Amino acid sequence: MKITSVEIFCADYDKSAPNEPVFVKINTEEGICGFGEAGVAYGNSKLAAIGQIQDFGKLIIGENPMNIEKIWNKLQKETFWGLGGGTVIFSAISAIDIALWDIKGKLLGVPVYELLGGKVRDKVRAYASQIQFDWDKDSRPLGGIKEYGEAARKAKADGYTALKVDPLQRDEFGKKNLRNDGLLTNYKLKLCKDRLAEIRNAVGDEMDIILELHAKTDFNAALQISKLAEEFNIYYLEEPFGPLNPQLMSLLKEKTNIPLASGERIYSRYGYLPFLQNRSLDVIQPDVANCGGISEAKKICDMAQIYDVLVQMHVCGGPISNAAALQIEAVIPNFCIHEYHVGNMSDFTRSLGAYDDTPIDGYITISDRPGIGQDIPEEILNKCTKFIVD
Repeated sequence: MKITSVEIFCADYDKSAPNEPVFVKINTEEGICGFGEAGVAYGNSKLAAIGQIQDFGKLIIGENPMNIEKIWNKLQKETFWGLGGGTVIFSAISAIDIALWDIKGKLLGVPVYELLGGKVRDKVRAYASQIQFDWDKDSRPLGGIKEYGEAARKAKADGYTALKVDPLQRDEFGKKNLRNDGLLTNYKLKLCKDRLAEIRNAVGDEMDIILELHAKTDFNAALQISKLAEEFNIYYLEEPFGPLNPQLMSLLKEKTNIPLASGERIYSRYGYLPFLQNRSLDVIQPDVANCGGISEAKKICDMAQIYDVLVQMHVCGGPISNAAALQIEAVIPNFCIHEYHVGNMSDFTRSLGAYDDTPIDGYITISDRPGIGQDIPEEILNKCTKFIVD
């Protein structure tokens, strides 16, 4: 069995869409294909990731797709820049790796979770992510304090028992706050506190609240926010700042009672190692589409279990990355909760997948379909910008 071609698709045809996912389709001489996704649907790395997948695609033509570990190590260790890692490198490796696992599962007629050791759960608890954009398929940025409570009530009515909000991503008019660095003004701190209070009052004690900062804060601001948020019994605080200085996370850990989480911009087991060794993170959030794929994500999760660190896979892309994340969450004992992003409610994102993995009453049942359990319809692929390596 050999790989015959690698196709790359960018879903950039709808300018009103919440993101532009980058998909990979690996074809084999047997006619079995596998889908993967690069975790760059948002931000400013799509073209770079597409180019990197093209570069790596040339190296795997003719390889046996069943030799996943061999191919992973080839791309990471034998490509010079692979040893340095980073967003673009690991997004490309991830997309290819996910597609290879999809092929193996389809060839053997089993879900990927069977190849990873088998399920420890049949369904996963999900949370309503990013309610600062409302909780509706037609999302919009919220400004008014009361609107945050209304969005939280919608999520609760849909059966969710947990939600996530960034209370400072938008100002009082719903306009974007680019950064919230330094010592925050009393005005911003009050806005943050009032929004959290409104949400807690709206949903009561029955819902867990995840506090998201998107690393748009530095240590100073994150510490201020963590102090004012403690009264709201926060489930965990996500991305208080960027991950480049692991010692900062350890310092914040000493000064707050709120559990800390991070991971969407941490790549490979090597990137997670210092955060696990100092146990500054209570929850890690590897993105299967940029941390190194299914192969690497499983190793990261196993490492975390040694330190009693929980795992919430980061999911903020298309249906392929969501499906791949579910395969991992099905098998790891240290699973925490699954992220269901408000962007996944959009007609655009839901149209990208052949199957609907929308939570029902706040839970997703793990699919028993072969491979990762998701495909992209041909009519969707035909709309995408396409690149071929053969």
